[in-house]
Amino acid sequence: MKSSHLLKLIASLLLLSGIGYWVSRDALSDSRPIIPAFLTDDLSPECSQVMLVRSPFATSIHAQLWLLERNATQRWNTIKGPIPVTLGRNGLAWGTGEHTCPPPNSFRLKREGDGCSPAGIFQIPFASGMAPKNEAQDIRLPYTHLTQAIIGVDDPTSRYYNQVIDATGVERDWATDERMNRYQKVYRWGAFIANNPDAIPEGGSCIFLHLWPRPGRATAGCTAMSEEDILTCLRWLDPARQPRIIQVLESW
Repeated sequence: MKSSHLLKLIASLLLLSGIGYWVSRDALSDSRPIIPAFLTDDLSPECSQVMLVRSPFATSIHAQLWLLERNATQRWNTIKGPIPVTLGRNGLAWGTGEHTCPPPNSFRLKREGDGCSPAGIFQIPFASGMAPKNEAQDIRLPYTHLTQAIIGVDDPTSRYYNQVIDATGVERDWATDERMNRYQKVYRWGAFIANNPDAIPEGGSCIFLHLWPRPGRATAGCTAMSEEDILTCLRWLDPARQPRIIQVLESW
């Protein structure tokens, strides 16, 4: 091959690799974990930790999670991610949390038993697990040890609807519940997502972060991940920083 042809070939390869670099870089920048603008006004100024879950489409059971922290200049920085997570078997539906804006594009609303994880902004009031409290000292959220008596009430007619309670300390008024200690594989570690905080009947109940039954498997409406990843999240969450979880579609 003549040297002039060889030089042209090298130049062409360099040009193509440069184009590929910019395309890849632009594609990467387009997938940056950004909190949707229409939700930012509803995010408490005291919140400086966000678990941001982004789903590719409304019915997807697979999504990605980023851990974000807000610095002194109000800029959100990525601490970790993307972390693979799974959602409810029917994807996402517009939940009831701290967001006050209406659902975008008439997005479907979260209902009891719909198999959807809630979309929107939600508090994370406490963590939970099978381990006694003294074995969870590296978790800073208030911690609930899941004994045999701890249940999640999912009966919309109960005064305890959408609460995690000690069933031995109250008079039973519910027909159905979730005895959390029974599901040790998924509730070994977890945290409560405060969807429907006013416990509006049929608005959805007992939504958690928890372990997935197996990689990639959907939930009944919670957000699930590996044990390694959920422990990373739980050890990172700091109640002093008013953490929130935000679940959205990538297109928002």
